[in-house]
Amino acid sequence: MLNLVLVEPEIPQNTGNIARTAAATQSRLHLVKPLGFDISEKAVRRAGLDYWPLVDLHVWDNLSQLFDAHPEAADSLWLATTKAPRDYSQVHFQPDSWLFFGKETAGLSLAFRERFSDRCIRIPMYENARSLNLANSVAILTYEALRQNGFPGLLGEGEMSTGRVF
Repeated sequence: MLNLVLVEPEIPQNTGNIARTAAATQSRLHLVKPLGFDISEKAVRRAGLDYWPLVDLHVWDNLSQLFDAHPEAADSLWLATTKAPRDYSQVHFQPDSWLFFGKETAGLSLAFRERFSDRCIRIPMYENARSLNLANSVAILTYEALRQNGFPGLLGEGEMSTGRVF
């Protein structure tokens, strides 16, 4: 199962969209504190996130706590950063990869990127564009990782494949 890790996310709408991607792909969603918003049951219900029960959510106090609980993450992680020397199409994602994304205003910390410098990847974009929206970046890399692994456990065709006319 793919693991999506948001490190110190700040914008609730981005995390809501990413949670929906996690639910639709049956990926685990890991949130590393501090969070810039409330994810209590009351807040989620008020936001109308009816897919939230489908999300396999894990919240961590910090990256050390996550790595202590999941030491295997260090062996199959990828860090998304605009500063990476290579793009995501040059790597092979494992079915249980850990995809790390930084907060919207600053990305992943320099120390974290340096620690795993050989695992940093970027999404190609125009040089004068600062970055993509976090939810879009997560969706791009999630679906690329799933594509490389044959979309495990996901519906392979839509209702139009039954021959019905629409």
